[in-house]
Amino acid sequence: LVGVATAVVIAFGGWRVLQGSTDIEVLIAFGLWIQRFFDPIRNMTMQYTELQRAMASGVRIFDLLDTAPGVADAPDAPDLPPIKGAVTFDHVSFSYNADVPVIQDVDLRVEAGETIAIVGTTGAGKTTFVSLISRFYDPTDGRVMIDGFDLREIRRSSLARQMGMVLQEPFLFSGTVEDNIRFGNPRASTADIVAAAKAVGIHETILRMDDGYATQLQERGTNLSVGHRQLISLARAILADPRILILDEATASIDTQTEFMIQDALRLLLPGRTSFVIAHRLSTIREADRILVMESGRIAEQGTHAELLARGGLYARLYSMTYASTFEDDQDESPSTPSRVPAGGTLAEDMGTGRRD
Repeated sequence: LVGVATAVVIAFGGWRVLQGSTDIEVLIAFGLWIQRFFDPIRNMTMQYTELQRAMASGVRIFDLLDTAPGVADAPDAPDLPPIKGAVTFDHVSFSYNADVPVIQDVDLRVEAGETIAIVGTTGAGKTTFVSLISRFYDPTDGRVMIDGFDLREIRRSSLARQMGMVLQEPFLFSGTVEDNIRFGNPRASTADIVAAAKAVGIHETILRMDDGYATQLQERGTNLSVGHRQLISLARAILADPRILILDEATASIDTQTEFMIQDALRLLLPGRTSFVIAHRLSTIREADRILVMESGRIAEQGTHAELLARGGLYARLYSMTYASTFEDDQDESPSTPSRVPAGGTLAEDMGTGRRD
């Protein structure tokens, strides 16, 4: 249409100019006016294209919003009452795909207040094991119970209020430092938040930020170092005061100095609550009440550090491959002594797998 209209103006206007009945300036003006006339129409067609794209994106968004959760509460599920923290795996099996078992017939009793370290090679099922405790998934067979309550028979929200998780890659929200720490306990006062930050050794670092506790963080906390994000995540966990705590590779990606700060925080955080520590560094593994060695979705061995070494099984082989040469140096370490533990930090990674579970 733009081309046809322009051609008509040029042909008719050109003939009028040749006849001397129209000035050349009028012809040029009409040509420009034709372009201006069609600009809004052209913009409308572009907006229609954008609308089509938005509709396609909207379909995908609403498909996601309409997806039924794989794990859902029963309509009459009660809230989980205040718990002590005893965890029981009653012949639990789980698989993401029916043909590939990930957890196989795990039968385990963890007493309230016990610290459990979980080690094993990549793909042994460590993260899936603790995901069942958090009820991210329901077991394919068997039952996971806390204080005798089957997790499938209680509300997930009431479980989440009494459980804390610190992951290898902690999630921080866009907002202030104070808001991110308070997320663990929305009713906490500013004094409680400062006390939690001091407990993990991040208080002085926060005060050195531009606006202190009011410093705005970018989404996922990308304007902070990995170590500082981890310490804020630990402060959030301390503030929440959970009865069950899960640490999934919480010190795998940090430097030695920050590791010592986190180790001090864990000594404050772990006592008195049931804790599951995945593939942590050697000092925490040795201090655990019990160590679970997982292999192909099963608990291959369990016991204390000394018991497992004396048994000479899988844990002893893992230990001898990774830490035997550094144990004597490591046992007398303090925050003032540089760590000589291998930098990778996890049993699986230091074994040479090159990946984390």
